[in-house]
Amino acid sequence: MGYFNSPTHRPKFWMQAPRHWSALVLSASVAVLSSCSPNTSPSNPSTTSPQSATSPTATDALQVVTTFLPITQFTKAVAGDRAQVSQLLPPNTGPHDYQAKPEEVQRLAEADVLVQNGLELEEFLADLVENAANPDLKIIDSSQGIATISHEAVEGEAHAEGEAHVEAGHDHEGEFNPHIWLDPKRTMQQVATIRDGLIAADPTGETEYTANAAALIEQLRQLDAEIATTLKPYAAQTFVAFHGFAPYFAQSYGLKAQFLVDVPEDNPSPADVKRVFDQVKASQLKTILTEPQAGADTLAALAKDLNVTVSVFDPTETTDATAIAPDYYFTTMRQNVQSLVSAFGGSTQSTLPLWIPSTIATVPQPVRIRF
Repeated sequence: MGYFNSPTHRPKFWMQAPRHWSALVLSASVAVLSSCSPNTSPSNPSTTSPQSATSPTATDALQVVTTFLPITQFTKAVAGDRAQVSQLLPPNTGPHDYQAKPEEVQRLAEADVLVQNGLELEEFLADLVENAANPDLKIIDSSQGIATISHEAVEGEAHAEGEAHVEAGHDHEGEFNPHIWLDPKRTMQQVATIRDGLIAADPTGETEYTANAAALIEQLRQLDAEIATTLKPYAAQTFVAFHGFAPYFAQSYGLKAQFLVDVPEDNPSPADVKRVFDQVKASQLKTILTEPQAGADTLAALAKDLNVTVSVFDPTETTDATAIAPDYYFTTMRQNVQSLVSAFGGSTQSTLPLWIPSTIATVPQPVRIRF
């Protein structure tokens, strides 16, 4: 079905990741760590459905490892009680700055399924999967089949009215912008791919995976409709964020996104600062958008010079362990929309309702969601 990618038959996004430790050290670590228990993320009751008669026991459950926060949220919602889901990256660590550790090899050596975002965001996985030497590991690439936006296109638009793009200091992961989960339309496709991958790995759980995915997809449809309605008055306007995480979101809702740096670790050049300064002045933005994990000091200084305020657009890449529940994604996306409305000078009293988690449904027969 093409939902899995064998470590020995990687698609084009499996490029050689930078090695933070040698393969020899990793191989040795597998033997040393073989007696250790794998790390697990804290469980969250709000993310799971009631135990069904067909759900396996904890010891027999499908062992699923996810990479980082949004992928964990979506996978836990689809898996429900049917699988044990744990996140590879520690809390408060995002894929941009993750430094892989030898002990993660053992996690993958014992896993049945690995779920990743894809689009070369998780470059660190290449060495981990290779050294885990787990021939039975199934890899679900949640970006499969999704319409992508190239970094070249994003940079071309971002720099079109500013200074010439300076290559030094701009270091993103791969050919395409990976932040697909910030567009609920594309997230629906990610959820469907995760669903089908889990079904392929655990066919007897098809009814549960299908029902759980259908419930989550319906919530995403509602979120998408609400965001579209709220942002419709601001069509074609430009907002400014710290790093280049917003092209899919902007494209989906008819907006334009500028950014100061490509990835959070970059230091903005004088040309970057001037470009953003000119953009804010030209568009008469009231607010520029930082993110919880990066950019606060830099944008605070810029905002002072521009006499504008600073608000937050959270790309949901990382936060503490309490955010594993899927409702965090919905709540945060609605808060992000409120920040945008404020940035455009609109009223913060939006039509977006508070999101109340619904109980994951159970249906007697599988229902296929197609896109």
